[in-house]
Amino acid sequence: MGDEERNGAGTPAFPPAAAEVARLLDLDDAAGVPEDRRARHLAHAVRAPLLERGSPPEEFFAPLMAAAVHDPDPGLCRWFVEPALHACGRRRVTTALLDHARTGTDAERAGARRARYCAHLPLRANRSAVYAPGGTRDPALDESHDVADRWLQHTAPPDRDEK
Repeated sequence: MGDEERNGAGTPAFPPAAAEVARLLDLDDAAGVPEDRRARHLAHAVRAPLLERGSPPEEFFAPLMAAAVHDPDPGLCRWFVEPALHACGRRRVTTALLDHARTGTDAERAGARRARYCAHLPLRANRSAVYAPGGTRDPALDESHDVADRWLQHTAPPDRDEK
């Protein structure tokens, strides 16, 4: 593990991705935090406001996915995936991660694989009213079996001829 990963910066794209989510939440830019710890500080700072918000607006989707894919910590990328799941649905999140896995850099492909694990989190009523009894949510937003099948096809090892 390199120094950037140990101190929380992760890939070079993680600090600006975490900063963009913090900006959308109107959080301070952590100017007093040392540069090598700023991204992880911002990631911690956005967690509570994102959970309180439940379903952030559409403008949050791309920055949340970027932060999730670039976050080097497989456990903490959940803080970015979970709000996107509640706001946009499992299908859209899984599709975005598959796109990163197909077309991203090596770091983005690895990040998409880490974040995909979090895309299976249960969707809870205490995170979004649409999942509460009587809540209305189009079930198609969370139907992702076909995307999961495409993911498996993309990541499956090539067939080998046994000649």
